[in-house]
Amino acid sequence: MSFPVRVQARASRDELAGERAGALLLRLKAPPVAGAANAALLRLLAESLGVPASAVEIVRGASQRRKLVRVRGVRAAQVRALADKR
Repeated sequence: MSFPVRVQARASRDELAGERAGALLLRLKAPPVAGAANAALLRLLAESLGVPASAVEIVRGASQRRKLVRVRGVRAAQVRALADKR
């Protein structure tokens, strides 16, 4: 399953923050330097969806705030539930 995410780096804590403009909003403590924010993004999504980190990958937008992420082994309802948790 692929879906768009929007990343806000250098936040006060790692969290799922709902939905913004059709993308799942994630706030991450990590700075957007040397792939730190991307690594934190993959860890947070894997943990939140209950899949191994190897099942999560950035398909497009690795150096941008808006990214397309693919997660193997999840359904659309699980991703929607993440956005609704806020």
